[in-house]
Amino acid sequence: MKIAAVTEDGVTISQHFGRAPFYEVLEVEDGAIVGRERRPKLGHAQFVAGPGHHDEHVHAPGQPHGTDPAARSRHAGMVEAISDCDVLLARGMGQGAYQSVRAAGIRPVVTDVRVIDQAVLDLVAGRIVDHVERLH
Repeated sequence: MKIAAVTEDGVTISQHFGRAPFYEVLEVEDGAIVGRERRPKLGHAQFVAGPGHHDEHVHAPGQPHGTDPAARSRHAGMVEAISDCDVLLARGMGQGAYQSVRAAGIRPVVTDVRVIDQAVLDLVAGRIVDHVERLH
């Protein structure tokens, strides 16, 4: 099983899916971590339109964050790097990103566990909680 976590440092899970610059991908066999690699991740920095552009999310009133067609396209680009993974761990993300990850056949999990290795071990032991109430 391959589990990706959004990260800035390779040790902790980032608070925000869209802003994290990397994925830490861990391979798990028989309940143990047997391999890991860091992969670059597209994020907000790559989608900034240039001078004067603010990295802000725009959506229609009542529309969940990140569910417009342009956002879905950006999310698909972000998820492409982990298309071989089974699970994605984040400590926060928008509803649109969550839905896009699911649509790619990857199980998104919004966790309150900060340390990547601990979250992965909790996941494979069935102890992790998907905090969907943290979606924005």
